[in-house]
Amino acid sequence: MGKIDVHEVIDNARFNRFHWMVLFWCALIIIFDGYDLVIYGVVLPTLMKEWGLSPLEAGALGSYALFGMMFGALFFGPLSDRIGRKKTITVCVMLFSGFTVLNGFATDPTTFGICRFMAGLGIGGVMPNVVALMNEYAPKKIRSTLVAIMFSGYSVGGMLSAGLGIVLIPSFGWQSVFYVAGLPLLLLPLIMWFLPESVGFMLRQGRNEEARKVLQRVDARYVPHAGDILHMTEVKGVGAPVLQLFREGRALRTLMLWLAFFCCLLMVYALSSWLPKLMANAGYSLGSSLSFLLVLNVGAMFGAVGGGVLGDRLNLPRVLAVFFAIAAVSITLLGFNSPTPVLYLLIAIAGATTIGSQILLYACAAQFYSMAIRSTGLGWASGIGRNGAIVGPLLGGALLGISLPLQLNFMAFALPGAVAALAMTLYAISSERNASSVGEPLSAAKA
Repeated sequence: MGKIDVHEVIDNARFNRFHWMVLFWCALIIIFDGYDLVIYGVVLPTLMKEWGLSPLEAGALGSYALFGMMFGALFFGPLSDRIGRKKTITVCVMLFSGFTVLNGFATDPTTFGICRFMAGLGIGGVMPNVVALMNEYAPKKIRSTLVAIMFSGYSVGGMLSAGLGIVLIPSFGWQSVFYVAGLPLLLLPLIMWFLPESVGFMLRQGRNEEARKVLQRVDARYVPHAGDILHMTEVKGVGAPVLQLFREGRALRTLMLWLAFFCCLLMVYALSSWLPKLMANAGYSLGSSLSFLLVLNVGAMFGAVGGGVLGDRLNLPRVLAVFFAIAAVSITLLGFNSPTPVLYLLIAIAGATTIGSQILLYACAAQFYSMAIRSTGLGWASGIGRNGAIVGPLLGGALLGISLPLQLNFMAFALPGAVAALAMTLYAISSERNASSVGEPLSAAKA
């Protein structure tokens, strides 16, 4: 009989087959999550023409899914701390996949908007839960990197959406890209079978034997014994989970995370929704406009993985501050006439430092909040950030509606990057001061 520190077993584990499995299934979910979200920007030019939508109406229609994502993140994040991550993820996959397929059968903007809202509930709810699950099982030395790799599936989904849009829409119509979203429903039994439950949730439920078996898969060096007492700090929270986000010196950092999420998601969804249309207005064909969206998501993959590696080696909040500053500059430059190779490079940099930064923000928040409030912290940060995601498409529609010059459109999209850079700088300073005041090692202040 012995007292086993669960955090120590997970933190010091060697990356193995179990970690590969968690990474694969979480990344696969995020790929389809990203596909279902980016798909609106892909079909937007076609929908505006077919249904006669004004820019403002198109922006509002794009925001329906984002309203759903906000409510989904706020609801399913805290819910998973109560019923477990596995059940919550299953429900969310059914929502976002099922209703995205139904979008392909919509014949008017109202039906389309309702389906987008319902799909948004699942899209918003699944994100904080897969991030929390990956973060929980990842070895400490490569935690940011694994979360970034997993979440880069969002960019893969965006690339898949844009690529299939280029191939399918001209031949089979805009509806065809929505039918592809039904694939996760077919994979759902496998996801439910292979995806592990949170070890913290198992311990809260008294499922100690099951937790011991999972720990042995995490690290083969751990030999389970029936009498082992599995110890996990902060398995139970005290008081309302949301209030815990502001206690023990977390208030300023929580608010700065919320501000950074808001600004980042505003940039991400403004670009994802309107980049093809802006480029079409600038004289590019539909195929070329969609290729810009493809490059945006390619850049995001490099930004997320590269930023994750830098975050593990350096200071993740400060890496994010630099990324946001670069995002503001690159998006501003998109509004000026540039040679095509330079334009593609700027779009890739913008993707790396906006969508890539969104991914890194999730990793930062997951490392900041303790096990008991992690899904709540991620859910609320994501939910508050969804307000920015709602504003993004509406802002783009409003700007196009008043026919501003292209440069001013992109400058408006870039301004939140500067605000987010300031927010993450304040977050980093607060983390370092808090670490020094309580005598924590500096590494604890990195997120």
